[in-house]
Amino acid sequence: MAQTNKRGRMALSAFLMPAGYDRHAWQIEGSRSEEFGTYGIHKELAQEFEKAKFDAVFIADTVGTNFIREHDLSMGNPYEPVTALASLADATKNIGLIGTISTTFNHPYTVARQLASLDVLSGGRAGWNIVTSSWGNEAYGMASLPPKDLRYRRADEFVKLVRELWSAWSDSAIINDRATGRWVDPDLIRPVHHEGEFFKVDGYLNVPRSAQGHPVLVQAGQSSAGLNFGADVAEVIYTVNPELENAIAYYKDQKGRVAQKGRNPDHVKILPGLIPYVGRTDKEARDLLMAVVEHMDMHFVRNWFQETNDVKVDDLDFDLPIPEERFDVYKTSTKGSRILAYRNYALQPGITLRDVLINASSAMGHILMVGSVDKVADQMIHWFESYACDGFSVNTPSIPGALRTICDLLIPALQERGYARRDYDSSTLRGNLDLPYPEAWDKAEADNRSVAAF
Repeated sequence: MAQTNKRGRMALSAFLMPAGYDRHAWQIEGSRSEEFGTYGIHKELAQEFEKAKFDAVFIADTVGTNFIREHDLSMGNPYEPVTALASLADATKNIGLIGTISTTFNHPYTVARQLASLDVLSGGRAGWNIVTSSWGNEAYGMASLPPKDLRYRRADEFVKLVRELWSAWSDSAIINDRATGRWVDPDLIRPVHHEGEFFKVDGYLNVPRSAQGHPVLVQAGQSSAGLNFGADVAEVIYTVNPELENAIAYYKDQKGRVAQKGRNPDHVKILPGLIPYVGRTDKEARDLLMAVVEHMDMHFVRNWFQETNDVKVDDLDFDLPIPEERFDVYKTSTKGSRILAYRNYALQPGITLRDVLINASSAMGHILMVGSVDKVADQMIHWFESYACDGFSVNTPSIPGALRTICDLLIPALQERGYARRDYDSSTLRGNLDLPYPEAWDKAEADNRSVAAF
């Protein structure tokens, strides 16, 4: 019998990474790294996550970077999100298809058209992970990225314009009248006339609205500007919160921001990143982790950790603790919350520099859970019931080993306890995430007229 719970089901999104989440995972014997960049493994992973009843798969974008040349197949994603997700629309039936597109390197009309097409062709399963980008400017001929405040101003106008384009068609616009030769009612497609700080658009999309109205909006900003932007537009928020108490505080704060914007906090799903190493026993889970650790070049990881977090560790022995004062940089760093989380982990009894480096390489600031299926399921439920999240963005640490244990052990355990779906409730991403249908312009205007008349 399924376990009853206070909150219902978790929302579960799967990071689609054919090489595994850890940069060293592709080196494991049997890893399928020879298939990296091909359609077959990309399709198979999406189908496995759909079989396990995940709400969505997610493809990130790492344009203009050196990850591939540095042999980091986890971050060096060779799948351009829109075309890659479009290839999965016919290979899957119910699972959501979320992809990253930058508002800094693109134009609203193009993005609106691409995603509207993906949404229609997939039957209403598209999602847009909105980013302002932290790198990649050289690929677009930019000497540097614009200042953060300018990037977010551009993003705000960008998203509002995209949503206006998506809403330009009435849900009743298609009349398909063969007798009169009218396929649409032209009065029910409203051209957009926009001239703002960054963009000027006159026209409308040649793509009708989908079964879910328009794609689900996803965001992952952690800065103050990112938090406010997410509260304003996001329906799903990916977060980096590896510590329970901080995650609870973040959840409360961000839901409060959403409410202050006049939005329903229940219509925004907060999903921290999770890296689960799961086995039937603790030893099996640990063995999965150690299979990756065996390929870690600790000197490389130490240098990477120091450069990424500005915490000096290159003079320390791998098997000794990190002095607490080395983490004092968290007080002034823009990466303060992540560095503080590393400090709190490093100060636990018996934790060495090597342990911190393994954690950092494996989780990259996200939640790392290693243990038996019951232990990991219990931890996930504790986070969920503590209102630290509405579910998780699951990052599969290695392929195929960790994929098998997540789909064959962890998800069934959550289903048995009543925290994961056994089947899809809807054919759309919105339907499965319990998100509201966004009204088209004519319905919204009619409602406004009715309220004014009343």
